[in-house]
Amino acid sequence: MTRVIHTGDTHVGYQQYNVPDRRDDFLDAFRQVVRDAIADDADAVVHAGDLFHDRRPALADIMGTLSVLEELSEASIPFLAVVGNHEAKRDAQWLDLYESLGLATRLDDEPTVIGDTAFYGLDFVPRSQRDDLDYDFAAHDADSAALVTHGLFQPFDYGDWDAEEILTESSVAFDAMLLGDNHDPGKQRVDDAWVTYCGSTERASASEREDRGYNIVTFDDEVRITRRGLDTREFVFIDVELGPEEGVERVRSRVGQHDLDDAVVIVSISGDGDPVTPASVESFALDRGALVARVTDHREITAEERETDISFADPDDAVTERVRDLGLSEAAHDIDETIRASKVADANVKDEVERHVRELLSEVSDALTADTEATASADADDTDGSTPANEADTDDDVAANEAGGTDNESQASVEEFL
Repeated sequence: MTRVIHTGDTHVGYQQYNVPDRRDDFLDAFRQVVRDAIADDADAVVHAGDLFHDRRPALADIMGTLSVLEELSEASIPFLAVVGNHEAKRDAQWLDLYESLGLATRLDDEPTVIGDTAFYGLDFVPRSQRDDLDYDFAAHDADSAALVTHGLFQPFDYGDWDAEEILTESSVAFDAMLLGDNHDPGKQRVDDAWVTYCGSTERASASEREDRGYNIVTFDDEVRITRRGLDTREFVFIDVELGPEEGVERVRSRVGQHDLDDAVVIVSISGDGDPVTPASVESFALDRGALVARVTDHREITAEERETDISFADPDDAVTERVRDLGLSEAAHDIDETIRASKVADANVKDEVERHVRELLSEVSDALTADTEATASADADDTDGSTPANEADTDDDVAANEAGGTDNESQASVEEFL
């Protein structure tokens, strides 16, 4: 039997709401997971990516994580992990640093056997690169096998990577896929294997209302997945539906009914009633001990009534949600992923985006050329070859020139885009 703690999306270093205390919270949640593993004498801690929130964490975050991993190492409990999209760098990963210190194992296509279970890893892979994957893993002789990876997988919500395809095409028969990236926990049976998300260890977004935690996965005659919660900072969610002529006093009254000490307070306003100034409610909550207060008025109000308010509460979450709603093409999604969530180093993003755009322009140009040649061939058949070679461009030629342009024009378009 092998019993491991499956965690991920710890996002160490995330200074949410620009509040230093929240930065500490993310490291504290990770420390809780490790201490639970030590207290339970788990066989391993398996981390499914996004150990850090950023590919360039601060020294304090690197050293804080080092301290936590040292606790785990002193208890002789292995730390097995893959690289997520938030922390990924172009070359050496932070996980490699901890591995060089003997504090971690970066999982890959070779089996790492813990007890009677072989663990494999697949780092986050951008969508544009997944067609090149062959899912060829080295053989093992353990009783069970699990793949640890990071991404948004079907059949879960927002999935853009097919878990069934991996399980079907893999050279190894996996009993479970231990996933990271989706901050909501869940499990489903896919192709005779359990596919499960552990969820995040701290609330990285105000939309994450459920308690945070991690999975305990036991490999025996069958795979058993249970869940354990974490004691994280209190989030107080207050939904206020205003009636006619109700306003800020009603909102304050509702907020005042809660214990707000050191809590993150999220107020959501709907219904009718008078305009409410978010800042006045936020100040009310802060005066009563809240660490952070954020107010969102979901009602339709006029421009004159609307308070100009800029919030930096959850920019990553807001951008991701907005991108989903835009209905972008596959090419646009690839470029967005390169800019915001790929393994491309920040300094190389511009060159990588330019490469994507050049490839797209080349594909368009090739397609237009093929159409033009086909049209020209058809015209030649119709005119028994009598059309002069220097005759004016056909409509298709004009269209091709307008769409593709010259090489110089294409270069100008790329530079203008960047």
